[in-house]
Amino acid sequence: MPWSRKLNFEIIIRIIGVLLIIEGVFMLSALPFSWYYATGDIFAWVFFDGQHDFWPLLLSALFTLGIGCVLYYLVGKEVKKSIGKREGYIIVTFSWVVISLFGALPFVLSGAIHSYTDAFFETISGFTTTGASILNDIEAVPKGLLFWRSTTHWIGGMGIIVLSLAILPFLGIGGMQLFIAEVPGPTPDKLHPRITATAKRLWGIYVILTVVETGLLMFGGMDLFDGLCHAFGTMATGGFSTKNTSITGFSPYIQYVITLFMILAGTNFTLHYLALHGRLKDIWKNEEYRYYLAAILVTTIIITITLVVDNTSPIETSFRDSLFTVVSILTTTGFVTSNYLTWPGALWFLIFMLMFVGGSAGSTGGGIKIVRQLLLFKNSFLELKRLMHPQAIIPVRMNNRPVSQDIIFNVLAFFLIYMIIFAIGTFIMSIMGLDFESAIGSTVAALGNIGPGIGSVGPIGNYADIPVAGKWFLSFLMLLGRLELFTVLILFSPAFWKR
Repeated sequence: MPWSRKLNFEIIIRIIGVLLIIEGVFMLSALPFSWYYATGDIFAWVFFDGQHDFWPLLLSALFTLGIGCVLYYLVGKEVKKSIGKREGYIIVTFSWVVISLFGALPFVLSGAIHSYTDAFFETISGFTTTGASILNDIEAVPKGLLFWRSTTHWIGGMGIIVLSLAILPFLGIGGMQLFIAEVPGPTPDKLHPRITATAKRLWGIYVILTVVETGLLMFGGMDLFDGLCHAFGTMATGGFSTKNTSITGFSPYIQYVITLFMILAGTNFTLHYLALHGRLKDIWKNEEYRYYLAAILVTTIIITITLVVDNTSPIETSFRDSLFTVVSILTTTGFVTSNYLTWPGALWFLIFMLMFVGGSAGSTGGGIKIVRQLLLFKNSFLELKRLMHPQAIIPVRMNNRPVSQDIIFNVLAFFLIYMIIFAIGTFIMSIMGLDFESAIGSTVAALGNIGPGIGSVGPIGNYADIPVAGKWFLSFLMLLGRLELFTVLILFSPAFWKR
């Protein structure tokens, strides 16, 4: 049995080492922007004064690379090359924690963020694509650090674990257990019988969409730096912006482009693969995709009509703000063009409800996921039929295929545990001194990987004033949400650690 054998700690250490090496390489990618934007002084980056970040980034990258190499070579070449379920869960969970611990170093060494707690919070918020920030003046942060901050989004969006699967053949390691633990959604889709080929296809689509969006944003007036940072935040459904006002100050064209790519990022990436192969009919047959678009359309129409009736804003502005906000919250991106807390109470309550929906399974979005809620509703309605016909076998069907009872039980358990954690999280944040709105807002925003919530952590607020203990707790909720609860919670089961 896979649960009864001895844990393969050697392979756990080796893969975490590989992930740290990958992180260090990505950290180096911020150096050109650090040097280029060095306040007009070609030698300015040599100082550690909080305004220059070249050396902090370089030293952090080298340190991360060094530790990664040590871990990789520490276990030797005779490591057992099999990954069971237990190793998969441990690697995924601890990898996200470890890369966040190292990813926080540039912020601390540069002095841009003085508290390691705040730096870790900002970093894990990036890697989990939450987008919750403690920065009060984003535009004062050196450009190299901002680029690294956005890069954490991009790495976390598709998952650094999935990225590592593309290179696992070089280690002679099979990675299906990593893929199951990492990919969001109840049933991860495989595009190819070989898991590494699946990872490469996913990342290929991800890169193509990022490049296309960057080009369109630059066409609308953004420079390369802003274009890349916002494309990273969009495709990862993360929400970190390089501006204090998020997307508010950009042109309608840019807002529409980001809206389009948020929709694409919140779509199951399997459907993008089908689109690239011309199988458009198969895309429209997907029930989750149809309900995803319907949710966006219906909610946008309701909010637009209400805003037009309630105030004197032009129809196009009301529509654009409504569409952008709905898509941003539904896909858990968290970009902002309007303060939805100033809208009529019924509307921001509707926005709050959208925070529990999430994007599609197999997307970079967070939240409960639309497919789970579809299955939940279908099972609930079919239960009425089963009461009327107790002898009949009436399976839940998705895309005209019966769904196994195991998946239905998984969905029911996920939803119940998600709501219990939300209730407990709200209670804990209330104990830490937050008012009720801010407590529920910060909890749902962290657990759903959304970023902005309601109350003091709303679209024009941030998490700077959250107590230290609260930031660590919210960091844990971000990890829970990004890895879809079970991957993390199973580590707290005594049975998991028994041989």
